[in-house]
Amino acid sequence: MPDKYEALKAEFQSTPNVHILENGHFVSRSSDWIMYAVPAAHIDSSVALFGPSTKMGAIVGGQTSTKAPEIEAFEKHLPKDVEIVSCHSLHGPGVNPKGQPLVIISHRASGKSVDLVQRILSSFESKFVPLTAEKHDRITADTQAVTHLAFLSMGTAWQANNQFPWETERYVGGIENVKINLMMRIYANKWHVYAGLAILNPAAKKQIRQYAESVTELYKLMLAGQGKELRERIHAARDAVFGAPKPEGDVLLQDELLDRFSLGDKPAQRVKNNHLSLLAMVDCWWKLNIVPYDHMICSTPLFRLWLGITEYVYRNETLLQECITTAIEDKSFRADDLEFTFAARDWSERVQLGHMDGYREKFEKIQSYFAPRFQEANKIGNEMIKTIEESLKSRRQNELA
Repeated sequence: MPDKYEALKAEFQSTPNVHILENGHFVSRSSDWIMYAVPAAHIDSSVALFGPSTKMGAIVGGQTSTKAPEIEAFEKHLPKDVEIVSCHSLHGPGVNPKGQPLVIISHRASGKSVDLVQRILSSFESKFVPLTAEKHDRITADTQAVTHLAFLSMGTAWQANNQFPWETERYVGGIENVKINLMMRIYANKWHVYAGLAILNPAAKKQIRQYAESVTELYKLMLAGQGKELRERIHAARDAVFGAPKPEGDVLLQDELLDRFSLGDKPAQRVKNNHLSLLAMVDCWWKLNIVPYDHMICSTPLFRLWLGITEYVYRNETLLQECITTAIEDKSFRADDLEFTFAARDWSERVQLGHMDGYREKFEKIQSYFAPRFQEANKIGNEMIKTIEESLKSRRQNELA
């Protein structure tokens, strides 16, 4: 920002090969490669302001999580002699980029320009995944938008019940640790990261609406005590989603591994849970004909963990039946599930209406509630992701050996 020019100039004056320029116009007119790393909601105004100053023949890209508005802004505001090669690192802050998917979108560019961008980004040691902008948005909608909604709704439900879940025995240990740590990870980040992906991604609203509907319909079956109907629906979803698993989708997790990453003390005996959030996710995939394994090549660590704990429940027949029985017979989770259902529907409605301010207001309210534990949770969450990713990688290598 212009008001930080003098401070940045002083800070980097002794750093070799770093030159602070007054504003984006000076950057645009002198750079061979330019990346717009701004919130998706601001991409149009940013490119409109600085895009016309772009150097002739330069390569321009962006790191926004939603490519439709980004590409539209580039086409609208960039000179025709500028090439467009966009990208998106499919992982959050704190995750080692080595081996993680990095999408490369050659929208309007020569092979030489794409090669240059890949050479520049090769220092991340990420795995390049070539996609179109449209395909990127569809995959991120399938893998990220609904996943984020589930964790946003968990946090909202716990806040509504005035709960810190790690202080409650029912939410400590095993896959509960994944739920809590990933929920905290999301709320510790900036609201616009998730709002842009949900509201500005053309493919996301349908998925988000279906997840809220799946939560609601499954909860109604639980309330009505319709065990037969609930069991049939859950089994139908299981058969559709997990009936023919693919080798590259093997992300099964183990309780022994997950127990190591807890914000609270594990109870002597595991508390049964109906796992409505997980049941609704598979139901949503089934209703939308989504096969999550098809997107593993460009999945985020968060999605792989979410798929892992979902698969863990659905591939363990005893545990799955326990979820169904608990849903019908055990009323101890009803209040939590009610708030979770309210939360999923409310988040979905805010997304459908496209209210950025409404999304931000709700996000920051929940964020402030959990903020005192963010530092500890992020430390544990980063270690959890690193350990589980390494464990899964080692397991796949052993299976291929």
